[in-house]
Amino acid sequence: MTDKITNWTKSDDARVEDAIRRGASRRDLLKMMLASGVALTAGGAVFGRAERAVAATPVSGGHFKAAGLSASNADTLDPAKASLGTDYVRCCSLYNRLTFIDAAGVPQMELAEKMDTKDAKTWTITLRKGVTFHDGKTMTSADVVFALKRHLDPNVGSKVAKIAAQMSEIKAIDPNTVEIVLTAANADLPFILALHHFMIVQDGTTDFSKGNGTGAFVLETFEPGVRSIVKKNKNYWKPGLPHLDSFEFFAIGDDNARVNALLAGDIQFASAINPRSAKLVEAQKGFELSKSTSGNYTNLNIRLDMNKPDFATGMKYLVDREQIVTAALRGFGEVGNDQPISKANFFHNADLKPKAYDPDKAKHYFEKAGVLGQTIPVIASDAANNSIDMAMIMQASAAEIGLKLDVQRVPSDGYWSKYWLKAPIHFGNINPRPTPDIYFSLLYSSDAPWNESQYKSPKFDSMLLEARGMLDQAKRREIYNEMQTMISDEAGTIIPAYITNADAISSKVKGLLPNPLGGMMGYAMAEYIWLEA
Repeated sequence: MTDKITNWTKSDDARVEDAIRRGASRRDLLKMMLASGVALTAGGAVFGRAERAVAATPVSGGHFKAAGLSASNADTLDPAKASLGTDYVRCCSLYNRLTFIDAAGVPQMELAEKMDTKDAKTWTITLRKGVTFHDGKTMTSADVVFALKRHLDPNVGSKVAKIAAQMSEIKAIDPNTVEIVLTAANADLPFILALHHFMIVQDGTTDFSKGNGTGAFVLETFEPGVRSIVKKNKNYWKPGLPHLDSFEFFAIGDDNARVNALLAGDIQFASAINPRSAKLVEAQKGFELSKSTSGNYTNLNIRLDMNKPDFATGMKYLVDREQIVTAALRGFGEVGNDQPISKANFFHNADLKPKAYDPDKAKHYFEKAGVLGQTIPVIASDAANNSIDMAMIMQASAAEIGLKLDVQRVPSDGYWSKYWLKAPIHFGNINPRPTPDIYFSLLYSSDAPWNESQYKSPKFDSMLLEARGMLDQAKRREIYNEMQTMISDEAGTIIPAYITNADAISSKVKGLLPNPLGGMMGYAMAEYIWLEA
């Protein structure tokens, strides 16, 4: 063996730091690094460097106040029903998952100690021992079975019921072992169980207002649509975590108000600020930006059951993607190609080129759809990041060829329940997911719960099932590439760019790392960050 670290990067260092903060042992870390081709002696050096980076500054104590960008009376502490970042942040504070996705996008163990399978269809999960819920009850396999089976109950209304449906059998082998049998092989199960919805809740829970989980914080106050306050779980099973004494989270829908609250010292964290505000924050002493491009996007959804396909195709040629990146996003993004798998994902189809801005071609399709001369309502809101700026750019381009887009700006409050998935033409905002199968199952299969444009394709559905159980990664990539092309050409969703998320923070906030599950450290920041004295 040599001391050479092959292809080891700063992002790999961040991954090790992230694992340390999540409670990984030295043995766990060296095993992880050996799997990446790092020699034992070099691995020890990497571990030491990461350990020093983590240990250099953590401070215990303090009350952390953070503001997201959307909230509603439908805010929930039931992980199965969570649908917004606001819900995810709270659930990540109160509960744990069986697995989590690390900074490098690799699934790691959390409440599960290990997951074993021989055929990717039958999985044996060994649970971590000594974990207790906030009420003092010890977590066992009965809790895991109950939490996972809830997603199969139509009366629960789980947001991931479609994904969970592949779990044909979930049973306890003994108090510390769970067996999951899938309807068909799926090598992505460790990724799936890391989704925010699959948090483990106590067996028999029907009242989620208490947030009784195994997580880093215990609930003190929860007012849906208003705020939540959680306090440090002094019996948390991860040594040394959390650093904070308490964490308060609420939403400030208006971007300027959110930034002003940060600059005034009323909060220490302002989520997903508009690019227009970025320079203002960076110019102020004592504040900074936390940036990450993990694949989230704002998209225009044209429901195909309410609009002609030719109209949707015309809109794709009407979108000036470069202008949206430079003007609407102020450079905080990368041009997209109308499908959800970004460059950050291993399965991104790099050969699928974005449709070029072509007003003449757009006009041709609008004429075929018979919409020229009509007024077309487009619903936009601050609730969908940057959607208003995007809509204005499209509106100007449409006017030049005789199409009037009536951009209707609606309030953030209630947007996701009143307009998203319902209005004929509206914007969405999708958080990152770790695998193509999850994106496609949630958003594009014929029975997807969040099928934003009502795209229906039996061929697509068949390919989704075929790729899911495939262990040949080259063949799997080939299928996913074709599926991305189908979405780009046939669906009514326009994804002009993948957004570089910018959270504005006080310089006293430390330990914040990027995560492929989205901003705010994959919504789990409260467990790991600390406040500098």
